Amino acid sequence: EMTSSLVGSEMCIRDRDKLDNYPKVKALYKNCCPNTVETVLEKCEDGSYFVLTGDIPAMWLRDSAAQVTHYIPLAKDPEMAEIIEGVIKRQFQYIKIDSYANAFNKEPNGKGHISDLPQQGPWVYERKYEVDSLCYPIRLLYLYWKESGKEAFIKEQLEEVASIILDQWKTEQYHFEKSPYLFIRPDSTVGWDTIHNGGKGNPVAYTGMTWSGFRPSDDGCQYGYLTASEMFAVKVLGYMSEMLRAVCGNEAMAKECDLLKQQINEGIQTYCIVEHEKYGKIYACETDGMGNYSMIDDANIPSLLSIPYIGYSKVTDEIYQNTRKFLLSAENPYYFEGKYAKGIGSRHTPKNYVWHMALVMQGMTTTDKNEKLEILNMITATDAGTGYLHEGFHVDDPYVYTREWFTWPNSLFAEFVEQCVDQNILDE
Repeated sequence: EMTSSLVGSEMCIRDRDKLDNYPKVKALYKNCCPNTVETVLEKCEDGSYFVLTGDIPAMWLRDSAAQVTHYIPLAKDPEMAEIIEGVIKRQFQYIKIDSYANAFNKEPNGKGHISDLPQQGPWVYERKYEVDSLCYPIRLLYLYWKESGKEAFIKEQLEEVASIILDQWKTEQYHFEKSPYLFIRPDSTVGWDTIHNGGKGNPVAYTGMTWSGFRPSDDGCQYGYLTASEMFAVKVLGYMSEMLRAVCGNEAMAKECDLLKQQINEGIQTYCIVEHEKYGKIYACETDGMGNYSMIDDANIPSLLSIPYIGYSKVTDEIYQNTRKFLLSAENPYYFEGKYAKGIGSRHTPKNYVWHMALVMQGMTTTDKNEKLEILNMITATDAGTGYLHEGFHVDDPYVYTREWFTWPNSLFAEFVEQCVDQNILDE
């Protein structure tokens, strides 16, 4: 049970009066901000916290980090510090159990996608390997450290998990030569729910980048190097290096991070930038290092749209701006426009469904005040009267949507509103 100091509107931002001119934004924020602590956290006997993603009975490494990131500014509160550390503790336990899995059960009960091959362990709900699953917990730990200054947890936990991540990412630089990982869903009804070619995926060349089986949407990659996840890995290797040096005094492992970061980054700069006839140099979504690439973006984060959010480059970066123009145009096959909304959707949901998460990310990565306000209005007009956000919704009818209870977009929206307050976007 949370104490009253952290629940409901009490938890909301310091300058609440700044939202008074935007009653719809204020009402939605007051629901969304505490949604994680109110509905999906479960304290375990060991003091760690299990975090439901919402209406799917499992904990995703990615989602659980994103679900509590907007609480980082409250990390000096002892109760909130306990929650954030508890979530990271649980994530690190899971990484040690199976570093290739994306989602886990609360206990080793064998629930989840049990027909997948090879057979997953009883802790694992789903074993789709996504590079970003390993990025998010490290990012959360780093942000927590920067806000709270606490180092004990890093000293206790980081080296073992950093070692697992480094080994895995280095192995996956040579996916076909060295990796033990494969994934087959025998009863797959959609082609992107499994990995083809005997569970190994399409061939890839060595690029310095690290292979990913799936996107953050849990949909399979077409080509094994997913640009946005590579960028996230670059950023996170920097975080690991900094913490290993400053807190653990482990210079050797920090240097390992630096080298891998450099290799992956060179791969991005060499293989992921393509020339578009209309937009100039832009980032491709995925590539195989052999000249094939895909020109799309997906609603989940990390995405190409989210490049400044994950911290890989600034909003003003020319290639990012070119890429952004492409992504928010009809030339991106997952960009949809309708009566109520326009924005990015996903192969994961039907055609003409825009994702709230992608709208929030568009708002968080623009420097244009009017675009931010337009996005805020679009989001508040498309909650289908529920007071919460959803996964995807139909651009012509927001009452047609997927996922009733999905706390990641709620958390992200709270972060966006706080950014708007900090940047004085809502001042009249």
